[in-house]
Amino acid sequence: MTAVVSTRTLGFNTRVSWTDDPGQGLRDGIALYRAAEELGYQAGWAYQRHFDHYLSSPLPFFAAVGQHTSRIRLGSAVIPMRYQDPILLAEAAGTADLLAGGRLDLALATGSTALWDPVFGAVSSDPRTEARSRLARFLAAVGGESVHTVDGAGQGAPIGTEVRVTPHSPGLRGRLRRGAASLESAVDAARIGLGLITGTVLHGLEPGETFPEYQARVISAYRSTWRSTHGTEPPPVAVAASILPGTTAALRETYAAYDHERRTQGMAASRPRGALEPVIGATPPNGSVISPVHHGDPDSVTEAVLADPGLAVADEIVLFLPPAFALEQNTRLITDLAQTVAPALGWSPS
Repeated sequence: MTAVVSTRTLGFNTRVSWTDDPGQGLRDGIALYRAAEELGYQAGWAYQRHFDHYLSSPLPFFAAVGQHTSRIRLGSAVIPMRYQDPILLAEAAGTADLLAGGRLDLALATGSTALWDPVFGAVSSDPRTEARSRLARFLAAVGGESVHTVDGAGQGAPIGTEVRVTPHSPGLRGRLRRGAASLESAVDAARIGLGLITGTVLHGLEPGETFPEYQARVISAYRSTWRSTHGTEPPPVAVAASILPGTTAALRETYAAYDHERRTQGMAASRPRGALEPVIGATPPNGSVISPVHHGDPDSVTEAVLADPGLAVADEIVLFLPPAFALEQNTRLITDLAQTVAPALGWSPS
């Protein structure tokens, strides 16, 4: 059995989904954050997905959650930079962070998908280069750097004025993360000074390497690169995982069915009624691999988590909630995890 380090924080990852009523789905999302805060969770992460029955605009949602909670961190997992205007995103992020009292943890991605080019518009360079360029401009804007020098009359300020994004939230730059699905992305995150969160899909595994083994290697590479680049200890690493302790026979059956669905349908598993039919089948694209689902009675789930190399080296474990689960199911799951498995990982509620 792998020795686990003390897990300092516990989070969850929700898609804020709905079936018929998006307004109710958003309110249920707020209720989930409130329930998690009462349980002592330190973080709640929300997934972004466009044009479907899921949260599409995380920042106004976080601004609202911030008015109903007082302590829990609010994280995006993840915002793809390819389709973001970096200056507008920096303005929205600063606003949401200040409204939430400095609790925003944005995780950003530079994936190369061109899925929504017809909607958001094609880019002049290749997708990944474009995303990285926008990320760099966003980081500068959030960090308080000048984004423009007034060079003509009629621009609202004297010529030569250095323009910076407002409102500026001073601590936000230090709470930004990279959502990394590969070792290369994690190393790049360390080099540019971003925190790290890894998810339930990774690519770049060596032949014969398991998902947990590769995840541990990704985290190790991130930390060593950070130390060699910055000469300091790296920020805490968050890892999203499917950890489903069944405290009743009925729950164990439900979680086993979810595991079967995820293994047979892959990334298309678990959708709320009315959601779009995914084109991705059981085999993930580009050689990607999906993380295992740890389910069963609480003792066996605890043992499986303790033996998982990737989770063993995480600073924060983020419970990946099945996307089709409603508020009642999600609340039961985060409650059972906090009360059964998490204490054995060295976690204490806030």
